[in-house]
Amino acid sequence: MDSGVLPRVDRQLMLYQRWLAERLAIIEDPEHRRHLQHFATWHQMRRLRSKAENGPLGRSQTSQAKQEITQAGAFLAWLADRGRTLEHCQQADLDAWHTEKLATRRPAQTFLRWCMKSSRMPRLTLPPQAINQDQAPLNQHRRLALLRRTLNDGSLPLRSRVVAALVLLYAQPVSRIVRLTIHDITDDGTTIAVRLGDPSSFLPEPVAELMRAYIRSRQQLPYTSSRSARWLFPGRQPGQPMSPGSLQAHLREIGVPPQRGRTSAIRQLVLQAPAPVIAKALGYHDKTATRLVTEAGGTWSRYAPGDHTR
Repeated sequence: MDSGVLPRVDRQLMLYQRWLAERLAIIEDPEHRRHLQHFATWHQMRRLRSKAENGPLGRSQTSQAKQEITQAGAFLAWLADRGRTLEHCQQADLDAWHTEKLATRRPAQTFLRWCMKSSRMPRLTLPPQAINQDQAPLNQHRRLALLRRTLNDGSLPLRSRVVAALVLLYAQPVSRIVRLTIHDITDDGTTIAVRLGDPSSFLPEPVAELMRAYIRSRQQLPYTSSRSARWLFPGRQPGQPMSPGSLQAHLREIGVPPQRGRTSAIRQLVLQAPAPVIAKALGYHDKTATRLVTEAGGTWSRYAPGDHTR
């Protein structure tokens, strides 16, 4: 496929279909197997194929789908041990299922919501998403301290420094960073810009020099094949970018929390400029940016247009 001999098929999607067939084959109860087959066909595969049309799937996306199937199968077996079928599931059953190992069993909720929506089980209440205090955004002082360290510490890996700058300065999620291609970077010799939204965002020094140094160094990567060369952060599989999970691990190794750092950056940005401007430039949805303004304690409803320097 990488050489064009075979028609292009998304590798992760193909591997997941193979895994799914093997997984369903070992389920003895035909009714359980039927529910899982329908869930995989009408919900998971539809979603994965839609994403694959926009670009190669990452390993984390199919790993999540595997967890959903595994925990959905575990729930059906657990429910059968209680003497109930999916159609006769009660609220007490769902509460008992989530009592132990909530984090492990949470992936089954996608299957349960689909079953409720498709009338395969009664409409019951699922436990809300637990809020981890560690996921609170970084304060502004800490974010800037991390940014200064990643920009100035030459002992850190160059790739990690570039990714950290995109997270801490431009509030980019790792899942979007891995989708950047070399064509998203424009350099006229004087200024360098990255296309995150419309228009492209210019990189200030020393971020610009970091990006130039990284682009020069990536040409020496031993696993950059002809098809992988288009990705700004190529992966080890031919034609595939790095997986978001791998890139997140690199950030954590240098002390940068990707989710908290991104949230802190976007909340600060929407307080400094109108939310629609930030949303368009950084590739966010207008509603997302507006919500973040409210969460950050700011509002642009009373913003007076015009030249405020006079």
